[in-house]
This record gives sequence, structure tokens and C-alpha cells, in this order.
Amino acid sequence: MTAATTASPTSASPTPRQVWNRARGLLLGVLILVIAGITLAAVRSGDQHGRLDPRSADPFGSRAAAELLKDRGISVTVATTLDEATTAAGPDTTLLVVRPNLLTPSQQRRLHAATTASAGRTVLLAPGRPAVNELAPGVRAQPSHEVTGRAPACALAAARSAGTVDMGGIRYTADGLDTIACYPSGGLPSLLVLKAPRDGDTVLLGSPDFLHNERLGQQGNASLALQLLGSRPHLVWYLPSLADPSATEGNGQADSGNGNEAEDGGTGSEGGSSFLDLILSGWSWGIFQLALAAVLAALWRARRLGPLVTERLPVAIRASESAEGRARLYRKANARDRAAASLRHAARNRIAPFIGVSTHDAHSPTVLLPALSARLTTAGDDRNTLLFGPVPTDDAALVLLADQLDALEREVRTS
Repeated sequence: MTAATTASPTSASPTPRQVWNRARGLLLGVLILVIAGITLAAVRSGDQHGRLDPRSADPFGSRAAAELLKDRGISVTVATTLDEATTAAGPDTTLLVVRPNLLTPSQQRRLHAATTASAGRTVLLAPGRPAVNELAPGVRAQPSHEVTGRAPACALAAARSAGTVDMGGIRYTADGLDTIACYPSGGLPSLLVLKAPRDGDTVLLGSPDFLHNERLGQQGNASLALQLLGSRPHLVWYLPSLADPSATEGNGQADSGNGNEAEDGGTGSEGGSSFLDLILSGWSWGIFQLALAAVLAALWRARRLGPLVTERLPVAIRASESAEGRARLYRKANARDRAAASLRHAARNRIAPFIGVSTHDAHSPTVLLPALSARLTTAGDDRNTLLFGPVPTDDAALVLLADQLDALEREVRTS
């Protein structure tokens, strides 16, 4: 007759409740990010859609300015690629570059070469320092100021006629160039006109806000927009895009028109560009944000240093099994020194209470051995060698040491 036994579960697999407790923090964080992303996209979709686009009637669009220009007989053409913008440039054309900072360095050099040779007008909206270096050599971009109503304070006819305009943003300085500086902010102009050969010029505007639909009717914004953008019969409204095929072209094609770098001592490789040069300007900031998020996530999920925490074992292990397992490990590693030290340490701990020695002094030969001799009246082997001696030379000596320690402990208990 066999007795049915119910085995206790030995699986260490976590329960569904444990899985939920571990994952709920991460799931909550992901949910918050998703909700925040959807909310931000919904909020920004109305305001940012068609920003400075002449076809957009949104508050930040520029359809109102485009319609006013058309009423004055100016043809307005929208260009979304660099090829369209450079092809349309000419002496009777105003080229408005909405986001020059979005262009790659090679695109900026191509655009500068085309506009310089066109003898037309080029209007750059809020170009930053890298864009200014390529599109307006000799001009330096300075820190931006608040956009607010400012007086022209210059001799430019368009600015004097428009009067106070919502201007500010990035400011510009130029030394040794034929320029007209208007709308100063903190002593530096936020509108700069650079004269070019054959009646061409380049206009740098520190802020595009006066072209927004919601601001065009305020102060002299509309007047300045019509005069700056309507000085030629044709206006090309260039909206740079990351989808432009020219954004992936190497710098070698753009540099071929300059013909200077490749001839100077051969320091540069013709048509060559590094990996960083091929990354679009917006992607570099995005990669940095992703890297920062990864570091923060790693710090958040990393194991925190602290005291050891006892955990409930999934199964009950008998003491004999634990001892046998440790003995096998010692034997496999040939660690007789560790095994002998463990046997002697345990024996001293068990003997000390019977002879009136504290646990702290149990491992001191000068305290333990005299107390042990006083307890035992019979003469024995060298107890100093037994309890504090050298490492056994082989497995047989280790087994003999264990037997002698057991015998000494039984003698102490029965004495």
C-alpha cells in the first residue's frame, strides 16, 4: 500500500500578482508618456500647422500677407525644394527663406551661390549662427531679445514708412560690409540689409512674427511685409523640408562651385563628408534627447545599493543537503583550506559556551585554550594544533581533522 503524498510547489516562477507589482510602474510611465504625447500633439496641431505657410489661414500662418501681395500684383510661388528655389532666383525675384536653419550646410552654400549670382533680393527669417555663416558671410548672429513693438531708427525707406513693427529676436552685427541696420534691440539691430553687386541685397530678419496672420494687422507689420517682400514683381516663398532630396547630398557637390577647399594643400578629401555632416540639423538634437532618456531610464531601473534583503525560498532545503552541497563544491575546487577553516570555526563556536568563553573570544588561542584545559582533566593531543593548526595536506587528513573535532566536542559536552 502506497501513501499518497502531496508535494509542495517547487517552481520559482512569479505569480501574476508579483508580475503586476513589478511592471505597473513601467506601464504607468509609458501610459503617461503616451497621453502626454497625444495631448501635446493635439494642442500644437492647431497652432503649429502651416507655420509661416502662405497657404495657411492659421494664426501662425502667413496667408494674409500672401493675399495682400497678390492684390498688389505680386506673383507668389511656393517652393519646397532647394532646386525649385535656386531655379526661380533672378533679378526680378524676391526669395523668402522661411526656415534657413533647417537647411544643411551644403544646401546653404548652394543657396548662397545662387542668390549671389541672381542680383535679386533674398530675405532670411531668423537665421541662427551656423546659417548666417553660410548665407551671409561676414555677419555674426547675437543672442536674441524679446519680440515687441520697436521703432526703425534707421534710414531704410521701407522701415521708416512702416514705423513701429513687432521686431526683435536674433540680432546681427557686421563689420566692413555695406549694410543698413534697423530696429535696434539692446543696441544691436534685428533687421539688417546687406548690399550686393548689381542691385541685389540680402535682408536678415531676427524674428518672423510680424508675418503671422494674427499680427499682420498690428502697428506697421503689414506695411513692412509688403515693402520688403513686394520690391520685385515675383516672390518665391521657400519652405525648406526634410523631405528635400538635396538634404542628403554630400558637401562635395556644393563645394564644387567654390573650387577653393580642394586646392589648398590637399587637407580635405574631395566630395568626402563625415557621418556627422550627413546628419540633418534637427536629428542631432533628437539623438541627444534619446540618449539622455536612455541614461535616465537606466538610472531609474538600475539596482539600488543597500543592505541585503532576505527572501523566502521557493522550496525547503534540509540542512544535510546544504552541507553536502557545500562539501561537494569544496572538493571540486580542492579547497581544503576553506573546509578546514570552516570546521574549526564552527567547532570553536560550539565549544566556547560550555567552557565559559564568549563568542567574541572563542577564536583567540590565548583565551580559548587555557579555559579548555581547565575544563578537561584528561590529557589530550595538542589542542592548539587541532583548533588553530595548519591546513590538512590531503583529503584523508581533512577527514581525520573532522573526526578529532567531533571527539573533542563530545568530550567537552560530557565533562
